[in-house]
Amino acid sequence: MNRNCAGRGITTIASIVIALTASAAGQGRFPTISANVVDPGSSANRTDHSVSGDGAGSSSRVENSAGPAAASPSGIGGGLQITGAPSNSVPWSIVILLTGLTLIPSVLVCMTPFARLLIVFHFLRQALGLQTTPSNQTLIGLSMILTFFIMQPVANKIYADSFVPMQGGQITAMDALTRAEAPIREFMSRYVREKDVALFIELAKEPRPASPHDLSMRVLLPAYILSELKAGFQIGTVLFLPFLIVDMVVASITTSVGMFQLPPVVISTPLKLLLFLIVDGWHLLIGSLMRSFQ
Repeated sequence: MNRNCAGRGITTIASIVIALTASAAGQGRFPTISANVVDPGSSANRTDHSVSGDGAGSSSRVENSAGPAAASPSGIGGGLQITGAPSNSVPWSIVILLTGLTLIPSVLVCMTPFARLLIVFHFLRQALGLQTTPSNQTLIGLSMILTFFIMQPVANKIYADSFVPMQGGQITAMDALTRAEAPIREFMSRYVREKDVALFIELAKEPRPASPHDLSMRVLLPAYILSELKAGFQIGTVLFLPFLIVDMVVASITTSVGMFQLPPVVISTPLKLLLFLIVDGWHLLIGSLMRSFQ
């Protein structure tokens, strides 16, 4: 009996709650919120909010009218823009400058003696039997400094003939670029091989020029880097031979006396270093490399 009474009581309470909820909803005591948002791409953005409750209707309307700039918060138009900058567009000279900075490593490798110098120094390190001494950073830094030393006359000529007139407003940036091309072309044409030039002229299907100064940069650039690679390997091979002879002599001596457990490189490496220091190898090597570009 108690359980039946309790069940009937719970059922009765639930029925009363449901009835009150339905009655309140019918009388509008629970708020109903509706939002209408106009297409943000239109000339005016309008958002309507209406809230009704407690039997009394109350409405609030918010209108946001904006010009064409409101459709694009960043204000980006037809040109490049920087937030907070006084001008609406970035000058193209800055874009060209940043692009040129990203191309500096490629220009340094392809249009200067940097590749030849670095190849020769790596051959020297392998010939001495040293794996990490000097380090890669040291060899790259040395090659870069020597490259700046060799290219300084060319850089001075470019600065005087191209950059100074452009800075003074006498010529445009494209004219300055054309003037800067002449000293670099003259430098590369001095060290490029005719065989490599003929190869790329044939591949490009261009007419044979009357002189090296008439070569296009499309032909001259790959021919120059190919010539530099060949020159670097030639110098490195000649540099490798004396140290190879030392290795062969040490290996034959250790084998003849029965020292099979001792690697020949353990004995040959100090001997090669001693020989390189006695003849002042760094002075001779760098002096020969510098004279090859004169």
